[in-house]
Amino acid sequence: MRCYLMFLLVLILPVLTFAQSPPDSLWSRTYGGSVFDYCHSVQQTADGGYFLGGYTESFRRGAVGFWLVKTDTSGTEEWSRTFGGSSYNRCYSVQLTTDGGYILTGKTSSFGAGRYDFWLVRADANGDSLWSRTFGGTSDEECYSVQQTTDGGHILGGWTESYGAGGKDFWLVKTDANGDSLWSRTFGGSNYDGCQSVQQTTDGGYILGGYTDSYGAGSWDFWLVKTDVSGIEEWSRTFGGSSGDGCMSVQQTTDGGYILGGLTQSYGVGSNDFWLVRADANGDTLWTRTFGGSGMDGCNSVQQTTDGGYILGGLTQSYGAGSSDFWLVKTDASGTEEWSRTFGGSGEDECYSVQQTSGGGYILGGHTRSFGAGGWDFWLVKMGPERP
Repeated sequence: MRCYLMFLLVLILPVLTFAQSPPDSLWSRTYGGSVFDYCHSVQQTADGGYFLGGYTESFRRGAVGFWLVKTDTSGTEEWSRTFGGSSYNRCYSVQLTTDGGYILTGKTSSFGAGRYDFWLVRADANGDSLWSRTFGGTSDEECYSVQQTTDGGHILGGWTESYGAGGKDFWLVKTDANGDSLWSRTFGGSNYDGCQSVQQTTDGGYILGGYTDSYGAGSWDFWLVKTDVSGIEEWSRTFGGSSGDGCMSVQQTTDGGYILGGLTQSYGVGSNDFWLVRADANGDTLWTRTFGGSGMDGCNSVQQTTDGGYILGGLTQSYGAGSSDFWLVKTDASGTEEWSRTFGGSGEDECYSVQQTSGGGYILGGHTRSFGAGGWDFWLVKMGPERP
């Protein structure tokens, strides 16, 4: 009998070793003033601290400007910087550069040729502006994603109404290290198509993710476009059903495939659900997963984790404490949910960006009406690693 029990323990213990519980929240911080401040990007810095990027009306004296906040490892603010003119400027994406500085992008009506243009701002390690560039025509353009490329330049992804084939098209802009345009490309059909995320791929090309009303099965579908190093389309794929589906985030996975996160009205149990799509290196579907309840739930950010799984961040109206809360979902490599957590108060709270940190935990960035000083504030939430 004793030997039999020992045999059972040998079978059970590996399962117990790999079981995970949701990580604990370590701290949270708010940043903002008396009006509104919206955070869209968060990332850990080389010194173990964090930066948050978005836009503010609290600190621009009647205008709306890009806002960059740098913190230490505990989330205590070290400095912040605003960028903008006398009009409307919204920052949607911030990334670290190889020299420890920052690259910010979004849209501006203070500068440029049209009502709104792509606006690219380069800052040094202290957040001080080095230069800025606008890109656009006489109509509207909005940039939602930026990344420094391996040649020291930058790739920008968003949409344009000034160029292309339809009412709105994907717009990809490549610059050199000084922010000067090298080339630009449009992708789209006769209707509305909007790029939300761009990343350079391991072959030197680019992957773009967003939504399309020109192609696919429904009113809106996920649209994935792969280009070569010169921005020439190699292939594209749509994913979706008969209703509206929109990709908000795409990342190349370690095996050369792709992970897409967004929201779906075609599948799931609620009016909107998180939708996770896994594609191979050719963009063909491997599997899809939905997460959500009876309310509206939308994923804004997805990242592959060091264990081969995925972390998704967004908002939920199905769960939590308020009208909408931060919602974090962790899956294994097959997209099966391992755990989820909500964060929020009695008001509206929305997570826009999540990243796994160097210690194995997670950092979440977004904005809150439940806490802080004003109508909306930047909200930073730090979580520890998973607990066995």
